[in-house]
Amino acid sequence: MPRRITAFSNTLVKRVRSLRDKKHRREEGLFLAEGLRILAEAEEAGRLPHFIFYAAESAGHPLVQRLSAAVEAQGGEAIETDRDILHKLSGKDNPQTVIGVYPEFAQRLDAIDRNAADIWIVAQSLRDPGNLGTILRTGDAVGAGGVILVDDCVDPFSVEAVRASMGALFTQRIAQARWPEFIAWLRAGPGQLIGTSLNTSFDYQEPRYAPPAFILVGNEQAGLPADYETQCDILVKIPMLGKADSLNAAVATAVMAYEVRNQWRRR
Repeated sequence: MPRRITAFSNTLVKRVRSLRDKKHRREEGLFLAEGLRILAEAEEAGRLPHFIFYAAESAGHPLVQRLSAAVEAQGGEAIETDRDILHKLSGKDNPQTVIGVYPEFAQRLDAIDRNAADIWIVAQSLRDPGNLGTILRTGDAVGAGGVILVDDCVDPFSVEAVRASMGALFTQRIAQARWPEFIAWLRAGPGQLIGTSLNTSFDYQEPRYAPPAFILVGNEQAGLPADYETQCDILVKIPMLGKADSLNAAVATAVMAYEVRNQWRRR
């Protein structure tokens, strides 16, 4: 049976609230996901939270009941609370009525099977959680195997990145590495590294892409470091016909991912 918590001073409430901070997420190995839709998509991907908090008015919802029962069956805890507590946990003025607390699941590179998918996305020093969330959604849409975060990227398990991913975080493998580790791992097996850059005249539709394709996107402001560009198998440019000289990082990733996918669909 779910227990009810309404006190701000509750130890579990304080613990879960602290997960909004990266330091505490790392210490606990846990992160927050908000919204019934996202929790349902996580369940479909085979992931259940350790704790599920829900507003009293949602207690009768069939999906809330099903999720709560599944969480308790695996040894977790279902907690009925009120919107004030949910506001404290999420930090939002209008919080979702359901919040889950999940274990982080980032993998080491050597645990990734590159042959599990024909497209992978590699983000280098990405800083914006909204961009990362959108890239995760793109990865899900094109059937990518996952996202490899290189160097000092934004935390994929931050509240903002999880929210922006709209549940796609749970469908994608996540790995984190420094560049030397990534490039050594990549060159130890098959894989075409495709960099996007302004420092080339090679149009993105000209090459013939080959699986497994690793689409590399750089930092939002600086792009890819020059020495990283030289290590790409293919360096391409998306043409810009207006005043702007570059696309948003997440948009560029989507354009590239669909170009790669569409080439293979037309074969």
